[in-house]
Amino acid sequence: MDVTAVRTFVAIVDAGQFQEAATDLSITPQAVSKRVAALERELGVQLFTRDARGARPTIDGQAFLPHARRLLQAAEQAVASVQPGSRAVRVDVIGRQLSLTGLLRGFHLAHPETELDVVTLFDSDTAIAALRDGTIDATFRAVTMPGRQLPRGVEATPVFDEPLHLFTGPGHEFANAPAITPAQLVGRRIWMPGNLPGTEWAAYYDELAATFGIIIDSVGPDFGIEPLLSTIANSTTLGTFVSEQTPLVWPVGNDLRRIPIKDPTPVYPHSLLWRPDNSHPSLSALRRHLTSAYPGRPNNGIWAPKWSRPVQPEYT
Repeated sequence: MDVTAVRTFVAIVDAGQFQEAATDLSITPQAVSKRVAALERELGVQLFTRDARGARPTIDGQAFLPHARRLLQAAEQAVASVQPGSRAVRVDVIGRQLSLTGLLRGFHLAHPETELDVVTLFDSDTAIAALRDGTIDATFRAVTMPGRQLPRGVEATPVFDEPLHLFTGPGHEFANAPAITPAQLVGRRIWMPGNLPGTEWAAYYDELAATFGIIIDSVGPDFGIEPLLSTIANSTTLGTFVSEQTPLVWPVGNDLRRIPIKDPTPVYPHSLLWRPDNSHPSLSALRRHLTSAYPGRPNNGIWAPKWSRPVQPEYT
């Protein structure tokens, strides 16, 4: 059904005259008559009677009127639902137990009026596909993996370089160390069963291992963070890597230890990816919030993969 014709019908009822309705709609009386005639043909009924006093809805017009008003209201709501800023900005955080959720929470605390829709997509290819087709507005990823390039129409800017910690049980040789260096981890087994081939985090840890001679062991099923921590707590040889701001809770009896890594400090490079043709104002606000808080990557004292983006583009 032609919404414009329905709007014209309602305007005539409210104005009481075709001429006045034409003035209200900024069209000619002839255009008003054509729209009404087309609507009457579609409905198969006469909607108005006209006399010297103006136009009055017929009994069929009166029956149609409340439905016409609801249809126009629904059309207005449908248009409003996709206007910039009228819907929640949808952001992918990979996993809710990671520090990225904290970054978004910081944005929410700074902009409580902004509605957020937080989703979790597993791998980079899925996230970028969702970004390109408009299913999400932004995603946090490490870019770009070896042999990969961002597709045309997708932009990225670094927003957070997160230091790594070694995570061990109380019986591990480094359990009581205030800090360690990557050189001390040469030949040591780091258990990370969630490192699936083809993911950006597997690419990161593969390069970390190759650079410093660390053994990344991804053998075994990934049952989640709790079984991983339980196994680490009871081992004297196993350790794992966790990011500095990853929120973890474990039973007191496990007595797990976080040991900072220094000289250099490996950092995981988080970037925000988005489409520059996305005009959602909350996306712009999120970008400003994250880039203004990012101090930039130091020239020394840290390690990051060569393929990660070292320079923060100027925000526009």
